[in-house]
Amino acid sequence: MSQPYRTTAVRDEIRLPGFTGPVHLPGEPGYDETRRSLNPAVDARPALVAEAYGAGDVRAALLAARAHGVPFAVQATGHGTHAPCDGGILVRTTPMASVLVDPARRVARVGPGACWGDVLAAAAPFGLAPLSGSAPGVGVTGYTLGGGLGWLARKHGFAADGVLRAEVLLADGRHVTAAPDSHPDLFWALRGGGGGFGVVTALEFRLHPVPEVFSGFVYFPIEAAARTLEAYRSWIDDAPDEISTAVVLRRMPDDEQVPAAVRGRHVVLLKVLYAGPAEQARRLLAPLYAAAGPALLDETRPGTYAEAAMGGTPVRHLDLFDTVPDEVLAALVRAAETAQTVEIRHWGGAMSRPGPDAGPVSHRSTRLSVIVDTVVPGLAEELRPYAGGGTFLNFLADPARTAAAYTRADYARLREVKRAYDPDAFFRVGHVIPS
Repeated sequence: MSQPYRTTAVRDEIRLPGFTGPVHLPGEPGYDETRRSLNPAVDARPALVAEAYGAGDVRAALLAARAHGVPFAVQATGHGTHAPCDGGILVRTTPMASVLVDPARRVARVGPGACWGDVLAAAAPFGLAPLSGSAPGVGVTGYTLGGGLGWLARKHGFAADGVLRAEVLLADGRHVTAAPDSHPDLFWALRGGGGGFGVVTALEFRLHPVPEVFSGFVYFPIEAAARTLEAYRSWIDDAPDEISTAVVLRRMPDDEQVPAAVRGRHVVLLKVLYAGPAEQARRLLAPLYAAAGPALLDETRPGTYAEAAMGGTPVRHLDLFDTVPDEVLAALVRAAETAQTVEIRHWGGAMSRPGPDAGPVSHRSTRLSVIVDTVVPGLAEELRPYAGGGTFLNFLADPARTAAAYTRADYARLREVKRAYDPDAFFRVGHVIPS
């Protein structure tokens, strides 16, 4: 149970000189709404919530937190909030949602409050697409700093790989530009190392020409689960980079918003996005369709990338696999009897071929990831002998396991960068590298 706010004296003493946006205190209108995370397990009780209108506001809040010796955290959408900023200053960057697209350079520049839906809408008229996440409401900056595994990643790499430049507010209040020729060590760390090195107040990244996609969901009876997973394990060996897929074992909700053909049913769901014509996608997918049997419902269709809504799976358990033996497939089928959702997703492609200047997004050799939205007793122990032991920052709920998202060499280098740019660990809320 969350504790009521109890340090009124601290709250009354905190001042934010130069801050121009709204400030919400406990008990006042707007406080509960702006402090909220999308993670229901996080019930933060900051001393105040400050809505920043620009980089100057973020700096004013940071300096106030330093002056008063209280925790400091930044939140845009709340998707990546896994630790509370109790008694501190929580900065909401939601108002800083600017998006500028340079179609000639195929580059977008966004503010720290921008969501992927904002970028999709701005880039689509030029036939361009970002390396966005599964849902348009996910914040761009936090997603990208954590690596960014999207539905174009097999073709173009992680979102972090496409970052060109970042404007960063450091722990001492300085604004710097992180780029290949300016603070290159910080630039390296930001591209997959998370937000514990500074506050990114602007981000520039590549866009990609994606004229058409074939995307959507195909539903099969749950009885096809074992043979579908077995076929999928072999099928991915020859899958081209243009196609991204996942097999999901899911209990569909029994409500009117779900199509009647699958309403309340336990199904095998194939998620697919192919960056190309529908005819080619259907030919590629034919072996999976044949293995799964007659479909209950086919919602795949051609369209633009901006129209493709792939959706995500809440993460309670995550494992990464380089090989997937029969024992793993059998364990996942059994887990689906308990869990609401079990998702097996294909990685590889461009994600496994980093350039020489790539950031610390690790475990690039991963072949498949497994996400389960429910704690299934015994599942972790069953999978542990076959899993790689690593994790992925965007999918990690426990900040104590941050080191598992990196190789040993990258983690050691990240700690060096942390010591250089934040030696007193001012940024310490959430997934941060210790200095």
